[in-house]
Amino acid sequence: MESNFWQTLAHPIIGLSPMDGVTDHPFRFIHKKYGKASLMMTEFTSTEGLCHGAEKLLKEFIYDETQRPIIGQIYGTSPEYFRQATVMLCELGFDGIDINMGCPAKNVAHSGAGAALIKTPKLAQEIIAATKQGVIDWTNGVTVTDCPNLTENIRSIVKEKNSQLPEEYKQKKPVPVSVKTRVGFDYPVIEEWIPNLLEMEPAAITVHGRTLKQQYSGLADWDEIGKAAQLAKASNTPLLGNGDIQSLVDAEQKIKTYDLQGALIGRAAFGNPLIFNPGNADNYNIFNIALEHSRLFEDTFKDNYHYNFLPMRKHLGWYVKSIPKAKEVRQRIFQTNNAIEVEALFREYELMG
Repeated sequence: MESNFWQTLAHPIIGLSPMDGVTDHPFRFIHKKYGKASLMMTEFTSTEGLCHGAEKLLKEFIYDETQRPIIGQIYGTSPEYFRQATVMLCELGFDGIDINMGCPAKNVAHSGAGAALIKTPKLAQEIIAATKQGVIDWTNGVTVTDCPNLTENIRSIVKEKNSQLPEEYKQKKPVPVSVKTRVGFDYPVIEEWIPNLLEMEPAAITVHGRTLKQQYSGLADWDEIGKAAQLAKASNTPLLGNGDIQSLVDAEQKIKTYDLQGALIGRAAFGNPLIFNPGNADNYNIFNIALEHSRLFEDTFKDNYHYNFLPMRKHLGWYVKSIPKAKEVRQRIFQTNNAIEVEALFREYELMG
């Protein structure tokens, strides 16, 4: 297995879990600045969409240099589309590529993608192989120009972004391919499923402790994650756990208890960018950070992709969840349309430092 950043990260590895509709560039930037997670992943993006010309999906791959190591996460069912999307991600300068085999959303699972791949292990292996082939192709000189299913507009945007990368990230070097998955589809199948993944030698595997059927209900089964860790022991593949982690201390305890190399924190990070660095909490006013987040959201998206401030409101709702009059403030937040209005609201309630 090629040497890669997964093998050089300090242990335990504690990163930010990718979450659809949440972990966009502004969210990751704020979390990296104030929390310094070990690694970050983009929201998952459809390889089929990319290869069918959905140019708007490129917004999911916006990042900046502060977020490294940054991993682009993709999902789908066509190995060939994974290969081409991988070439694109390599050209965009990502440090790693993660294959989503864990999303439980009905529209994703019904297409055979995400966690539904647990039921088609041969296809899952073919997708990993095609993604790794995309990395090999790129290191051998293939570019987005050679990807027949990417439109000329997408190729042009990717080439422009590539030209703006630091020289180090324009270099043709191996990019590690990892997998994020679940413990099963209808019920846990760790003993059958994880060996199928390990056979393909991914750079890392993250296991969410629920089945697809559970969605996000019930409790994550960390005993099943522990079984996966034991199966991975004889390999060079780090095994990370995910699900119901409430704090940095909780993550560290679960890593130790279940003999893991790391963990990804998900929903506990909502409105809580200091979760990865709690010792720094007294040094910052969380509402100053929330306003900074709002401004960055505007700056990132206002000129592109049918901009709307609406997605930022849910983040602001999470920031205020623990304050007095939280319900009242949240109702007011859901009427804001820009960062100026957010600042005025925070000052009205004397929230800012």
